[in-house]
Amino acid sequence: MGFLEAIQVALQSLWANKMRTVLTMLGVVIGVASVIAVVTLSNGAKMFVVKKIANHGSDTLTVQRMNPVIFSGEEYLKETKRKNIDYDDFLYLQPACTRCVSIGASLNSSGTVVNGKQSTTNTEISGWTSSMFEINDLNVVEGRALTPTDDKMGTHDIVVGYDIVDNLLPNQDPIGQEIRVDGEVYTVIGVGERKGEVFGQSEDNYVDMPLSTYLHTHGEHQSLNISAKAGMVPGALDNLIDEVRALMRARRHDAVGTDDDFAILTNDTFISLFNQITGMFAGIIIGIAAISLVVGGVVIMNIMLVSVTERTREIGIRKALGAKRRDVMLQFLIEAATMALLGGFFGVLLGVALAEIVTTVVGFPSAVALWAVFLGLFVATSVGIFFGVYPAHKAAQLDPIVALRAEL
Repeated sequence: MGFLEAIQVALQSLWANKMRTVLTMLGVVIGVASVIAVVTLSNGAKMFVVKKIANHGSDTLTVQRMNPVIFSGEEYLKETKRKNIDYDDFLYLQPACTRCVSIGASLNSSGTVVNGKQSTTNTEISGWTSSMFEINDLNVVEGRALTPTDDKMGTHDIVVGYDIVDNLLPNQDPIGQEIRVDGEVYTVIGVGERKGEVFGQSEDNYVDMPLSTYLHTHGEHQSLNISAKAGMVPGALDNLIDEVRALMRARRHDAVGTDDDFAILTNDTFISLFNQITGMFAGIIIGIAAISLVVGGVVIMNIMLVSVTERTREIGIRKALGAKRRDVMLQFLIEAATMALLGGFFGVLLGVALAEIVTTVVGFPSAVALWAVFLGLFVATSVGIFFGVYPAHKAAQLDPIVALRAEL
């Protein structure tokens, strides 16, 4: 029997038992769909985060009191003992940092913005030095940005996102309008460009005020974030990191040989942390999916054993007509592999569909990884072949005389 003829016979056999074939493939479909959905969502999230972080500049660093993600209780307790980074630290770094193209400081919290009877909740309230607009690449499309004078004088001028304009100041010129932010009255002097959504959360629901004003209205108990740009010259960021680390260690009196009493973060840091988190999540889901694939493989083996029993007389006739053991074994292996490959194919379609549904409903980004599609099909087919070997071998070993005596 030729290879193409074996495929044809396998498809005919599967088509003759359509319901059994569908139920047998179900485990493979679920396993592959789970893997494809997770990889598609993870890949989309990674591409989105990398793009968003890149928009903030690959030449930027941030000095914080603590790392944004901590993986152990011991590390957390250690970092909570660190001193806050305060405004005086920023004033020290500002003139001392010779490699800083631009340097700024910021604080943020969540608050409420009110205008008349309209209000927003969970609005990001940020205190910025004027240089943070350049560092964060925020373009002001209406009005103006904050200036060094706003920093110095502690004015109640603010730059807002379009969610504030759309919800609180619709159908009117927002510039010059007065609104309340956490109970204080501020004047809108600028509107930032639209950013859209991240994981279903709007990035346009924010208010930026001078950092000095924020410290006065919201208190000075929080630890500042200090950001600096190095410029796009090769090696400039590494040199800036070394300089800022030396300055901060001297400022905070860190002893020689001890760990830094602060954290310096770059785009690579954030991407690495994101990859660790998504990698852990994806690993768990893929592990569960692997169990589903094994269950699907066991079901395939069971059904193939039943098929061998049902077709004992057919196998005897084929052997009597000259079919060799390898021909019989090849036929049953192709049936198992075809069943698994079809399950993998439908699993890929289902996985992509599930990822697109999540993207549509929740706004979570997704991107189909071509390597994941081929990997899913390869793994599914491999599962079918692996679990189909024993039934195929059993069929190939049947004695043709005994097989011909089998009852139909």
